[in-house]
Amino acid sequence: MADEEYGSFVDWTHMGDLSKSSGPTSVDCKDLKVFKQMARQGYWAKNHKLRAQVYQQLIKAIPCRTVTPDAEVYRDIMGTGTAKKPSSNIPLPDFVDGNPVPHYCLKKEGVASAHQIINCLAGQFPDISHCPCLPAVTSLLLHFSKDEAQCFEHVSRILACNEPGKRLLDQTFLAYESGCMTFGDLANKYCTSAHKLIVATAKDVLEVYSDWQHWVLGHLPFSHVVRVLDVYLVEGYKILYRVALALLRFYRKHKAGAQGTQATPQVQESDVVKADIETFIKGIAATVTPEKLLEKAFSIRLFSRKEITLLQLTNEKSLQQKGITVRQKRMNMQLAVNADTFSSEIVSAKEMRDIWSWIPERFALCQPELLFTTSTHGCSLNRFYSHCEENEPTLLLIRTTGGEVCGAFLSTMWEERKRGGNKLSFFGTGECFVFKMKPEMERYEWVVIRHPELASTVKDQSQEDAASSEAQNANTNGLQQPEKPAGDLSPFLAARHFNLNSKNTSMFMAGNTDSIIIGGGEGNALYIDSELNHGRTGRCATFDNPPLCSESFQVSLLEVWGFQDAMAS
Repeated sequence: MADEEYGSFVDWTHMGDLSKSSGPTSVDCKDLKVFKQMARQGYWAKNHKLRAQVYQQLIKAIPCRTVTPDAEVYRDIMGTGTAKKPSSNIPLPDFVDGNPVPHYCLKKEGVASAHQIINCLAGQFPDISHCPCLPAVTSLLLHFSKDEAQCFEHVSRILACNEPGKRLLDQTFLAYESGCMTFGDLANKYCTSAHKLIVATAKDVLEVYSDWQHWVLGHLPFSHVVRVLDVYLVEGYKILYRVALALLRFYRKHKAGAQGTQATPQVQESDVVKADIETFIKGIAATVTPEKLLEKAFSIRLFSRKEITLLQLTNEKSLQQKGITVRQKRMNMQLAVNADTFSSEIVSAKEMRDIWSWIPERFALCQPELLFTTSTHGCSLNRFYSHCEENEPTLLLIRTTGGEVCGAFLSTMWEERKRGGNKLSFFGTGECFVFKMKPEMERYEWVVIRHPELASTVKDQSQEDAASSEAQNANTNGLQQPEKPAGDLSPFLAARHFNLNSKNTSMFMAGNTDSIIIGGGEGNALYIDSELNHGRTGRCATFDNPPLCSESFQVSLLEVWGFQDAMAS
């Protein structure tokens, strides 16, 4: 039955089964873990009034700034009379980036009310510069509000959340763009097949991923997005990543079924791929239930919120260093490898673009820069170090005399080897990976990414204290700062954050005057001698890779590529 108390803005004829309230009528729970489980299981999903009351309870519990606008502020500004009717012709603020208010199941008057609320929020939050998901969140909460003033207060509290480490809505272009880059990194690691599909079909992968939040907050049908909202208000921003990754997996499955045994898909304009994904998500109810979507989302074994936070901060730092802090024309990431200017004796421009699709998003903003090649600089490990050691990250490419091609992405500068004197000691982070290109193309990442059970994230008391003090001094959407100062190793996937069952699973790279080694533990993924002439490859525990080429090989050519700031150039 329609609930008039919490549904005055709702067109009940569009609510389907959600218009029939059934199930529990109250929630009596104080334990957060139990509450989280109830949200995931949809305890209040069949009762509109109960859902509205739970939302109110959850949002009131959000820690906020000392001065946060409430319902009374809205009434003071807008008045309490009914003479002034809201209008959907009122333009939305620039910071929503042209995104309309999704109608979902709102009446026409409800959409107009959402416009009015958003414009009032703009006046109360002058520090918001980019918040494209605000129309969707406002529209959703209006379905469960008694009046405009209550909806205004609820959205205000979400915007004013100041709990350390908790992120609810991006409010700057820097935060939003780093979120897009982080989603690209997560898709690359946890949805490999789907990511390969996007790389194969879209000219600009990051342009496609720039829509990821809209997949969830905008394109999903109301029946699905409201179940996401149930969990989002309990668990926060990480849920958006999970659901978007699940949607990407379902999209790949949909495309695989549609293509069947057809030839490899052709590359299309990114806008065409974005529109195709949007169409699929808007019609997802035909094949995927809300519960099945959440089940898929929670089956993805992501790293901890802390690791994702560190990755997001690293991406923010990368954007800041490039001067990208406000909305501007997006650089086509595929142009980073320009076929007209790129020249390698080992790989083609297309093959380099394929490798570029594997690297962390913050480096995909850069252009490849040749640092060292044996054809010019000779076969000397000392010259290799002198040309490469101060660059971070680097890409190593090897062609054997048998015509095989393999290599490695190395996250850390080779200068780190000096910490161990001339004794071989391993360094680097879990962003390192090895790969082979010919005769077939395959990447092998850190084994912990594919098998998280090999490690558990750890944070000791000193790290807690450091993160707490830095969070108090920082203004980064409530995110904690990395423990290491700017300029040190990337914090993401650093082995120190994990309780590893064996050191063999974190032996990324090592070097001395006699050799360089990539990957260790029960063997080496790559071993190259001091003359850069002879090498060996085999399985290693760190990357769990097969031999990348013939197990004992002679180097025909070796190249090292750096990452040049394309914005600066």
